[in-house]
Amino acid sequence: MADISLSKAVRANLNSLTSTASMMAETQNRLSTGNKVNSALDNPSNWFTAKGLSNRAGDLNSLLDGMANGVKTLEAADNGLSAMTKTLESMQSTLRQARQDKSFQTSSFTVDSTIAASTDLTLSGGALGSDVTVNLDKTEKTAVPVGLDADGKVASGDTGKQFTVSDGTTATLDITLTTGDTLNDIATKINTATATAGNGITANVVDGELKLTSLKGDAITVADGTVTGGDTVVGFGTDAQVAKTTDELVSSINDNADLKGKVRASNDNGKLRLENQSTTALAVAGAAGGIAAGTGSTEIGGNTVRAGLADQFNELRDQLDKLADDASFNGINLLRGDKLAITFNETGTSAIDIQTKDGDTINSANLGVSTTLAAKDMDSDTNIDGELTKLKTALNSVRSQASSFGSNLSIVQGRQDFTNSMISTLKDGAGNLTLADMNGEAANLLALQTRQSLASNSLSLASQQDQSVLQLIR
Repeated sequence: MADISLSKAVRANLNSLTSTASMMAETQNRLSTGNKVNSALDNPSNWFTAKGLSNRAGDLNSLLDGMANGVKTLEAADNGLSAMTKTLESMQSTLRQARQDKSFQTSSFTVDSTIAASTDLTLSGGALGSDVTVNLDKTEKTAVPVGLDADGKVASGDTGKQFTVSDGTTATLDITLTTGDTLNDIATKINTATATAGNGITANVVDGELKLTSLKGDAITVADGTVTGGDTVVGFGTDAQVAKTTDELVSSINDNADLKGKVRASNDNGKLRLENQSTTALAVAGAAGGIAAGTGSTEIGGNTVRAGLADQFNELRDQLDKLADDASFNGINLLRGDKLAITFNETGTSAIDIQTKDGDTINSANLGVSTTLAAKDMDSDTNIDGELTKLKTALNSVRSQASSFGSNLSIVQGRQDFTNSMISTLKDGAGNLTLADMNGEAANLLALQTRQSLASNSLSLASQQDQSVLQLIR
């Protein structure tokens, strides 16, 4: 074939067709693959640069799964904290309901005016730590003016005279007389002195007599003072034990420090009403058929509403720990103190570790509300207020942790959006280096097909010249 000689025109057309066919093959390859650079042989610089960008995009894309799992883990923790917040609020509502409930049980007793001396009323149970005894009788001592003048006043010669008053349990009180004192003045001096000292003795004037009364039931001691001389101004009789009135019993009970906030007394149309301010039954000994010792006992029931609310509170408290245990995702539970590590870049230099404060578990114990409330814990409003304070602190802790997790969630979601945008940018950059312009390549193919057609026609024309020589030979 090498010995065959082609004309210049035929050879030129053949070369043109060969070149066109080569370019058509290259263009068709770009159209079929979509790339203008398919290997390092096509364009080493673009190929390796694009490869690096694509590899980084792939690495970042693999990190998106970890970010997505991190978002769901944080959402699971937030769900748990939201449920715990509602539970704590329900616990608060339960305690407030108990605080407002005053449906304490009461019983009214007829006061027996013929009570024998030195009889007592014994209260036990309820909110009382031990039995409390209330005197049903009182001690009275009467006095008559002995040395007063015709106007019923202390004469000048008796000025400075003293006598002492004591109920046997407090310091002795000195009462000093001055000129012109009446029995009412003397009673006022006694009441002023005993009130200041906390003495249980009161004095008043009844039918021209000075009467001393001790609701404690103790003996009243009145003795001569330290100043001598002159006649006796006031002469005192002996102690007499008599029954207390209903109002006096009310005062004795309500003023008793051991009964305050636990038992309350009131006058119920002449009867003594006792209110059991507890969820536990209160036993009243010596109260069957009337206030009298040795006549049996009566039980005043406890507050069942507050007792039921204590059980409800405990059920809600138990849910706190269950919620904390169930707030996990993909094996990670942030509420149990697990650590969530999320990587943000392909080199690992950008990451975040998410965990509760100090890595503590968020449960009833660490929130300070782990104590199981007994019914008796609902007896006192002060105890309920203390539990409400604990719940307020627990709520603040849960809300603070929820805020912290919310901030972490915003960071992760922000990095998630950033990574998606970065992947898109890297892929676009790689595509700019390797992807073919499909519109341009299609136009190139059309032009090449036209050129190939024209070259074929030209080759045909060039071949006709050789055929003309063949005609001459024939």
